[in-house]
Amino acid sequence: MNSISPNLNLMIKASEKASKILIRDFGEVEKLQVSLKGPNNFVTNADKKAEEIIINELGKSKKNYSILTEESGFIENDDKENFWIVDPIDGTTNFLNGIPHFCISIALLVDNEIIAGVIYDPIKDEIFYAEKNGGSYLNNKSIRVSKKSKITDCLYGVNFRKDVPEDFLIRNTGSAALDLAYVSSGRFDACLQKNVNLWDIAAGTVLIKEAGGIVDNFDLKKFTKISIKASNERISSDLNKKICIF
Repeated sequence: MNSISPNLNLMIKASEKASKILIRDFGEVEKLQVSLKGPNNFVTNADKKAEEIIINELGKSKKNYSILTEESGFIENDDKENFWIVDPIDGTTNFLNGIPHFCISIALLVDNEIIAGVIYDPIKDEIFYAEKNGGSYLNNKSIRVSKKSKITDCLYGVNFRKDVPEDFLIRNTGSAALDLAYVSSGRFDACLQKNVNLWDIAAGTVLIKEAGGIVDNFDLKKFTKISIKASNERISSDLNKKICIF
């Protein structure tokens, strides 16, 4: 592994440890699809168990940062201004329905800037990570955004259809975090998301920036109902002219 900070190393270890629970429980979810009870309560418990593991691991940091999580909200510690941002299962609906496309997302916000992020897809065993001025990586290999320059040739990860030109090639995968990770690695050329939460997108934004991409500014003090546009640098200007989601 390339040289990384203690904080990023802790984030990676936390995601790997929580992933073991999700992999085990995902197998059980597939079985529950055919039962009368259904998997809803089971998935809620899986979410909480994974979150608990992540919180415990992040608590080993020498910095007593606060924590923002999807399940528990804002957990105040000694440092109230800087905090971890945790989504134990991004793509919960996929998980709930036995679709193997979901991830763990962890980010770190310091001085009102997201400085590190990890997105781990436990089914594919793909871990994307980045920190400020350190580059972006997928399974320890450096990644970059795509080089496409014509917006109609691009592939977009989106969570809405209205206002997107009909000639755009789009995919709605059910995971905003993985959509952003895919932009950072060049699989997608851009990502357009409406009404998402900070824990869905925080880690992905630093991944894209460190991979040479552009992320439109958004209010980091707003935890919910965020709209975001991210892409490679070559199409950013044309995309802004074509689509306004704010």
